[in-house]
Amino acid sequence: MRRIIKKWRPPLAFVLGGTLAAVLTLPILGIVNLRLWGNVMGWGEAAWLVAWIAIVATAVLAFLLWRLVLRPVWSLDRYAQEVRKGARPDAPTHLGTPEFMGLAASVMGMGDSLQSRADSLQAYADHVTHELKSPLTAIRGAAELLQAGAKGEDAKALNKTITDAAARMQNLLDDLVRHARAAASTGPGTVRVSDAVENLRADVALGVEADGVLPISADDLRTILTQLAGNAAAHGANRLSLRVSDAGLDVWDDGPGVSPGNRDRVFDPFFTTRREEGGTGMGLSIVRSLVQARGGQIALQESGEGARFLITFE
Repeated sequence: MRRIIKKWRPPLAFVLGGTLAAVLTLPILGIVNLRLWGNVMGWGEAAWLVAWIAIVATAVLAFLLWRLVLRPVWSLDRYAQEVRKGARPDAPTHLGTPEFMGLAASVMGMGDSLQSRADSLQAYADHVTHELKSPLTAIRGAAELLQAGAKGEDAKALNKTITDAAARMQNLLDDLVRHARAAASTGPGTVRVSDAVENLRADVALGVEADGVLPISADDLRTILTQLAGNAAAHGANRLSLRVSDAGLDVWDDGPGVSPGNRDRVFDPFFTTRREEGGTGMGLSIVRSLVQARGGQIALQESGEGARFLITFE
């Protein structure tokens, strides 16, 4: 998400309260000054002095209201309109009071979330079309050969081709459903890691090196750990270790790790090094979507051996 550079500004309550106080006191000060200076300077000159004081005070108040209230509203409105058009505008630089800074952070967070979902939908549509094309072609070709009269071992091989292609399509669709569910937040929650791990059926052994409480529901954490454990087991790991610290949740396995050439792609949907073995490449993408839906981030860490991930929450 685009960061907001925070600067000290008076709170909105102070700005509005000061404006109302000025509106109340200026007429009183004008009357007092007119009475004090009327007999000394003359009533005409005193009236001009009071008028100029009112004009200057009004100009100062107008400038402060424009800078601290009106300009931030215009900036946020322009930003929202650019996001609505599908653009990726820079973060507003004129944010006025702390209240407008908070509003800007919320608006930009919402814009980033909407843009991320739109990008994800486009990517999923492109990848699903690509991934389903291969098994569909295999099924169509095998069916045509069977209709042409293939028999014996050829017919068995063609039937196996159809079965394997259908199974791959089913696995892909199941992973897409899990991915879509992961993006739908179930709401706030907290869980102790050891409680989530207890009785969790995983493909590898789970060990809690340092326990702690995380701001995520138990079901969500179990889904994340199940996906990470399945990914670790698929790459030859036997154990998944967990450690809670001030930084977040550290997760690592004892497998061969991630090769340097694949480090930047491990979270991409449909990226897999196990395509021949039926891998769909959606496991880590599901984990990232689930973590992000809960306001967190997951990153691949440098590790001497095995794959290591750090999950952080705001």
